[in-house]
Amino acid sequence: MSCSLLEFCRLQELKTVRDFLFNSQKTEPVEEKTQSDNELSWDTSDWESAWDSGDNKEEEATSATVAEEETTGKSGPWLQDCVVSLSPCSDLLVVAREHKAVFLSAKWRTDDSGREEMTLAVSWTGTLSTEEGECVSSSICIPLASQKRSSTGRPDWTCVVVGFTSGHVRFYTENGVLLLAQLLHEDPVLRLKCRTYEIPRHPGVTEQHEELSILYPAALVTIDGFSLFQSLRACRNQVARAAAAGSDVIQPPPLAYKKWGLQDMDTIVDHSSVGVMTLCVFDQMKNASILGGFNASVKGSPPAMSQYITVGGGPYTGFYYAVEGSSQPLLSHVALAVASKLTSALFSAASGWLGWNKNKHEEEAVQKQKPKVEPATPLGIRFGLPDSRRHGESICLSPCNILAGVTDDFGRVTLLDLARGITIRMWKGYRDAQLGWLQVPEERGDREFSPSASLPRRHALFLVIYAPRRGILEIWAMQQGPRVGAFTVGKHCRLLYAGYRLMGVNSVTSQGWQLHTQQVCLLDPITGALRTVNIPFHLALSDKKSERAKDMHLLKRLTTLLRSREVEPDILESEAKSVLLDIKHPAIKKQALESLLANKNAPVSCLTNITCTLYDTLKQQDPEEVDTDLLQLCSSQLKLLQLYTDIQQLHSAAGTEACSEDDSLEGIKDDLSRVGPTLQRYAQFTPRPSVSFVQDSPDSPLPPQAFLSQMECTESGELKVIRRSETEWNQLGNFLFWGCLCGKSPLHKVCDTLQQAGISPQQLLSLLLNVWLQREKEVLQKSEETVRNLHTLLIALSNMKGAVEESWDPQSVSPWWQQVRSTCIQSHNAAAALLAAFVAHRAAKASITSHADSKLQSEWEAVSLELEQWVVCVRQLEDVLVLQTLLLVPPPQGAAGGAAAQCSIKTLLEGGTGGIADSVSKWVFRHSLAPERLKEILQKREDKEAEQKAGGEGNDEKQQSQKDTDRTAELLVAVCQRFPHSLSPDLLFAHCCWEYVVQWNKDPEEGQYLCWAVEHLKLVSSPHIQLGISAMMWSTFIVKRFSAAAFLMEKVGKAPKDRLCRRDVGMGDKAVTSFLGCCVQLLQILMESDSAVEEVSAPELSVEEVWCGAEGPASIAELALEQRGVHYPLVQHHCLLASLLHATMTFSLKVKPLSLFDSKGKNAFFRDLTTIQLMPSGDMDPGLVSLRQEFLLRMLTGWVQAIDDPSSSSSAGCPPLPSSGPKADWWPSLCLELGSLLQVNPDILRRHLVCELYNQGLDLRAEEVMLEVEDKDVLGSQLLVLTGQRLSYSLLHSQSQTQAAMELLARLPPTLCTWLKAMDPSELRCPLVPLSQTSRLVSRLIEILPENHAQYSLALHLLEAVEALTTED
Repeated sequence: MSCSLLEFCRLQELKTVRDFLFNSQKTEPVEEKTQSDNELSWDTSDWESAWDSGDNKEEEATSATVAEEETTGKSGPWLQDCVVSLSPCSDLLVVAREHKAVFLSAKWRTDDSGREEMTLAVSWTGTLSTEEGECVSSSICIPLASQKRSSTGRPDWTCVVVGFTSGHVRFYTENGVLLLAQLLHEDPVLRLKCRTYEIPRHPGVTEQHEELSILYPAALVTIDGFSLFQSLRACRNQVARAAAAGSDVIQPPPLAYKKWGLQDMDTIVDHSSVGVMTLCVFDQMKNASILGGFNASVKGSPPAMSQYITVGGGPYTGFYYAVEGSSQPLLSHVALAVASKLTSALFSAASGWLGWNKNKHEEEAVQKQKPKVEPATPLGIRFGLPDSRRHGESICLSPCNILAGVTDDFGRVTLLDLARGITIRMWKGYRDAQLGWLQVPEERGDREFSPSASLPRRHALFLVIYAPRRGILEIWAMQQGPRVGAFTVGKHCRLLYAGYRLMGVNSVTSQGWQLHTQQVCLLDPITGALRTVNIPFHLALSDKKSERAKDMHLLKRLTTLLRSREVEPDILESEAKSVLLDIKHPAIKKQALESLLANKNAPVSCLTNITCTLYDTLKQQDPEEVDTDLLQLCSSQLKLLQLYTDIQQLHSAAGTEACSEDDSLEGIKDDLSRVGPTLQRYAQFTPRPSVSFVQDSPDSPLPPQAFLSQMECTESGELKVIRRSETEWNQLGNFLFWGCLCGKSPLHKVCDTLQQAGISPQQLLSLLLNVWLQREKEVLQKSEETVRNLHTLLIALSNMKGAVEESWDPQSVSPWWQQVRSTCIQSHNAAAALLAAFVAHRAAKASITSHADSKLQSEWEAVSLELEQWVVCVRQLEDVLVLQTLLLVPPPQGAAGGAAAQCSIKTLLEGGTGGIADSVSKWVFRHSLAPERLKEILQKREDKEAEQKAGGEGNDEKQQSQKDTDRTAELLVAVCQRFPHSLSPDLLFAHCCWEYVVQWNKDPEEGQYLCWAVEHLKLVSSPHIQLGISAMMWSTFIVKRFSAAAFLMEKVGKAPKDRLCRRDVGMGDKAVTSFLGCCVQLLQILMESDSAVEEVSAPELSVEEVWCGAEGPASIAELALEQRGVHYPLVQHHCLLASLLHATMTFSLKVKPLSLFDSKGKNAFFRDLTTIQLMPSGDMDPGLVSLRQEFLLRMLTGWVQAIDDPSSSSSAGCPPLPSSGPKADWWPSLCLELGSLLQVNPDILRRHLVCELYNQGLDLRAEEVMLEVEDKDVLGSQLLVLTGQRLSYSLLHSQSQTQAAMELLARLPPTLCTWLKAMDPSELRCPLVPLSQTSRLVSRLIEILPENHAQYSLALHLLEAVEALTTED
């Protein structure tokens, strides 16, 4: 609880920094150097030399002295010769000397012990000066706030501002890249200081603007912070762009600055800009009369003034006031410097920007001319502190802007009151002192005890003085306070005090920020350690309050003691006792006791002894002096600790009570034997492996702290259990009752102890049931024994006072038994809940019977009402158990999987009338149960004999899996039998259909899901439900993707590729094909069910009697029955489009599908199917019909190419075709159907199909189709050409032209020969056809063509030629 110095960071590579900055001097031998860097040794020469140097100022230490000291093998005060500045965020340190500088940036590293620690490592070294002979005279690191909304107060980047002896001020990034350079005055820069925004602590404080102030020997320049912030950001962005690409220059905003000529002071060496202030009216009048005499007039409102304090000589301190508005801000042209990493070029201009397009001579001319320097506005001194022999050396402004510390050449530190302009305190004996300030906020905990708790937090101010000659760091309380801390720190340190925070912050952006800034840092160049001073707030308080500070110190000591794990219990007990008795303040004493009782390491005996001692001490004191709250806390905690100890001893006692066999258990045994098989099956599935922590396991002992935290004493002396987290509640229940349930602890003694402690039976009942339900697995292993113990416990609790009300009217429901019921209803542990219900049902029955006997009258009503509720509850729980057992069946390998659903009576009732079917449908999805298989199982339920017949098939290897699937099927049948209405086949298929389509919508790539959804839909027998569900599916999931697919095909004019399908429809091309096939089927179901609705009446949906209380969303079937009817022609219209799209994707055809329809047809697409739209009617435009015909012909060609299987073409018969995919046998009939709908002549399609089949060499299939062709003449002509092409190929174009073929060609009639030569066999896709097939084709031709046909003779000639060829072969 006192001041401390905390090391928070360490400098790396100090030797590198020193060598780089001092490498122009003579260096010492290597081994001496390493010795000086690595060893910390006391040697007197160090401070003797410091005394010898006499009045050498901090900045004036000559380099020769440094070189001489270095050669003696010590570090020496080399850092005192450098300009050092640290960012207030401690993430950037700049060390500069003459023209060189080193930047060190923060890095995190892991030390040997594995802790993360911050270090400052060299990130950039280089030369800063650009002009001949200029040196660095001052530097400052300004962190700039991030403009991002997500920022939490870390700086975006840090700007390094450096002042030079030439008068230049240059701004760099943390990587040493020059951003901009300014020459605002042609004298050496003496000091750079910054002021940033601070949130005002009190309403009366003026908000200060941000600014950067630059001091010259006779002038002061202040740059507006906002203007500087914008310019620096613009320049940094420009540099980044130039480094990346050399892009165009963007003009940043010019800097707004004010320049004051400080008059009437001989020498100025340092300054402070205090900010804007307004005088009170009295001071205003006083000043007016002093300056203007007796007749001076006074303005109505006091003017706002900026206050500047300077230190130096003649006078020693000067006070300047610049009235706001007396000088207009000057606008400088920002001189940009883009140091591109790519070109390593440095461009800078004094006035105006340097364009990239200027030629070289212009650039040189611009760079050579001197920038224009604005004249300063004279500012006279208002008053000063005259002291002719004293010369000020530095001034340090306090964070609250009210005080300032000044050092001088007499070795004094002076404290100034800036508002009054007077010295209020002086310290002597601090030559070359360095100053800093610390503002410490009051700790949150302290506010509770202070009388001003409602006021804002107080802040204490401390002055930090580092005296290098004495090597001591002191902390003084303000304004007249004592020295509160002193540290010996070494003589070569530097005290780094920034006095500002982040630039670019305002009252809006800083809301909720945590500004991570150090106020004062001490840098030790020998060890490289950066340390900060930590001061507790209470050190600023007067002695009256120090007693409480001592109490706080004792509390902290106790906390530290409790945190250490290795303390022996005896030591802990004695230490804690002494601390608790020493603390005077009752509130702190109470806090100490609470933290002790909450400690996990203290054993229960130790806690009891300490609390007992404290209680006795309080009892012995005068009752009026004792804090009643503290006394009450002690007595209540003692009572709780006693209860904990008693119960712990009862559980560890070896003897147990014999449980009396109760007659009512006979009934429970019957119940158990009835549900036994289901319980066994349920127990098989419940122990799912899971990860848990040892301390969370129910068997781990309950520590006394956890017990105390969950119990509280009421004013009436009763105990109340506080329900916090589920885990803690379970642990407490386990501690109290698990031993009793297992039969290891005396039941009645435990119950008596708890009753005497005053815990309400309702809370005990809740804890008991919670344990029972949570430990279901162990309960099921020894169900008979645990059930008996539960029965005994339940009876014991029921008999407690206040359990079952004395005045309970048996005609109403008892709240006690209702509590048991509601717990069972909400539980997901179906088996344990059912067993608890069995026990409670029997106990309630016994209780009601005895109640009725005592009244000597038979209360039939009462018995029936309470017990009726139990009968319903037990029946519901049995249903839930069977359903939960089914849901726990693990899915087979490779199925969709997912977590098993948990159900309880409550969730099923809240799930509405479709809740049960919904959970089963999810199970069907998890098990990937095919629709056909589900239908088969459900038929078994209706037809038990079929089940026996189907039972005994399967090989030996598959025996086990077959057995499992059969048992699963049995379970499903059992569930369906328990829920005959809720799981009627139609409802189940409807829910399965909906579940699959929902899952498909989540992952459209899984086309199988949508196919199965449609299959399930087909199995629904009621057309009303079918119609409603298909309409809901279409509007909810399908139509959006369907329209996207149609528009995409219309746009690209063909079957789109995979990438486009994924972009527009959200699935790959294969999935789109499958999707469109399902769309066709869905729309067909919609049309069929719409036609069938009229013939059948709507089904009545009912629910089981015990499940009538369902409240929740309507089931899918109910929603389906509420749907409006559809407009049949509109559905047919969509079905037509779906078929066209499906064909386009299947055969990769080129078509713009929507262009095959007129404007009415296009407008009707994708409308709501229940609305009546204007449909196309009458004859279509012939142009459209020809387009449609062309598409259908291409579709037939695609199908013929798809079915051509080389292996089957040579065989005599036609192999059977599959029922789906591009080879499906229904494509031609679909095409003819589409033709009739699209007004295309079906005969043209048939003729085209025959020709295509012959062309492909599929003659047998062609002959089947030929029978249906009506216009045989045209077909004959078409086939004649085809036959000619085949013959032409075998006679003229075949590779193996035989002698016989040549002779035959010579014998043919000239007309036939010429005709064959004119044929082009390259049009044939299968020219190599057996001659026997061709001869059959020619004979068919002769049958088809009438004798008066123009080409009949040609056909006869062909017949002769083929026969001749056949005989040749």
